[in-house]
Amino acid sequence: MREIALHIMDIIENGLDAEASLITLSIAENHEEKVIRISIKDNGRGIPEGMLAQITDPFVTTRTTRRVGLGLSLFKEAAKRCDGEFDIRSKQGKGTVVRASFRTDHIDTPPLGDVAGSLTSLIMAHPEVDFVYTHEADGNQFEMDTRQIKKELDDVPIYHHEVIVHIARTIREFLEGLKTREQGS
Repeated sequence: MREIALHIMDIIENGLDAEASLITLSIAENHEEKVIRISIKDNGRGIPEGMLAQITDPFVTTRTTRRVGLGLSLFKEAAKRCDGEFDIRSKQGKGTVVRASFRTDHIDTPPLGDVAGSLTSLIMAHPEVDFVYTHEADGNQFEMDTRQIKKELDDVPIYHHEVIVHIARTIREFLEGLKTREQGS
């Protein structure tokens, strides 16, 4: 995949397939350490213990619709290729946590990509699921929680066009602000 946001979207889709009702995405950028850390947590049904050790094998999947599961293996390889780390933990009936890090100064590190577009697509497609997105960069933090947004909307659905446009714009403005601050330092 050409950008980290697409990996994130794929891993979140795994949690949705596992019937998660809450997905938490955390991105932490540290420009001094030249690293980006990503954590994706879901409260889905989890991965059976016997399968967890081999879950990043591209020919292993929990799905019954196809026999190949490339998402986790591609994410792991992307992180490792960039001198990063990858970890997955899961407990049946409790959910799964996938963590990866990327060295931002490594030539093979893909760009972060369109996190706002990926997240808003997921929110539109799965309005019944709650998403918490936290993005931290060098002491600046952004947090979005769809549970809070839904409370404020009253009877307006979260997938309403104006709501989605507002969410995407808010995320993009924060990320643009980070780039501006980074370039100014």
